[in-house]
Amino acid sequence: MKKLLAGALPALLLVAACGGGGGTTSGSGGEAREVTLTLNWYPYGEHAPFYYGVKQGIYDKHGIKLKIQAGQGSGKTVTATGAGQTDFGWADTSALATAVEQGVPAKSIGVFLQTTPASVQFFTEKNIKKPEDLKGRSVATTAGDALTKTFPAFLKQNGMQESDVSIQNIDPAGKMAAVISNRTDVLLGFASDQGPTIKEKSGKDVGYLRFSEFGLNYFSNGLLTSKSMLQKDPELVKKMVTATQEAWAAAEKAPEAAAESMKGAAEQLPSPTVVLEQFRTTLTLLHTDATKDKAPGVNTVEDWKMTIDTFQKTGIIKEAADPSAYWEESVAPRG
Repeated sequence: MKKLLAGALPALLLVAACGGGGGTTSGSGGEAREVTLTLNWYPYGEHAPFYYGVKQGIYDKHGIKLKIQAGQGSGKTVTATGAGQTDFGWADTSALATAVEQGVPAKSIGVFLQTTPASVQFFTEKNIKKPEDLKGRSVATTAGDALTKTFPAFLKQNGMQESDVSIQNIDPAGKMAAVISNRTDVLLGFASDQGPTIKEKSGKDVGYLRFSEFGLNYFSNGLLTSKSMLQKDPELVKKMVTATQEAWAAAEKAPEAAAESMKGAAEQLPSPTVVLEQFRTTLTLLHTDATKDKAPGVNTVEDWKMTIDTFQKTGIIKEAADPSAYWEESVAPRG
């Protein structure tokens, strides 16, 4: 559901606005600035901290009246952010790196999901325990998305090659249906996304082979903005970063309340049970070994270099640039 899509972003669905009575004044008594945040996809459990931050008045406290908009893939979100069609974006770092290489003027201001949720997902009854068990299996994926580029690296890392499996190209929504109906054995997706929905719809337990647990890790979703915004209003960017970091820290301490805050966010929102499970899984993705004792969203140069190197080796980008080409460290989360 995170496939990298190209082109301009069409009309976006407005799914949430600042709470606290819907006024225009901030919690500190000053005038609040209306700010748009476009997600990577329709709302699901991963996005709970943004809604919780709105409900708890965290963004309002920092002078931000946050409007959260649905996205249609990380690629489109990055493009829209770089073009100034949205103030901020929430998107996959691989999509950002690809766009930057193509000249899109967008930059990360903090990756929050620092362990990739990329995974192979399947019913546990398939008895798949390790990558080698995928030999001869059919794999549902979506042509052109980031996972189609990193999956071969995952296989190679574990002594396999693409010819060992049967790739079935299916649209994002169709991947889940293919697994549920046993038309394919497994799908490629995010552990924080499809699995809980498949479990609820099928009534069967779902298993995962997480890339990160089998030798392949890299940055996933994070906050980004345009170079133009960084130049013309760095103070607003810093406020957004600070409020977002605070919202994620608060949501991490209260996952049930955070998941509950998403109620009514969109028609496509999964059930409350699925939303909570998605968010609980998301909380396992917040850190690397280098940031495990740090606040959400704090990145290190070393982790960025590792991610960039992985993207170059897997063909997501052609040339590896310095982290500063993708990440604006001067406004990034601290602590």
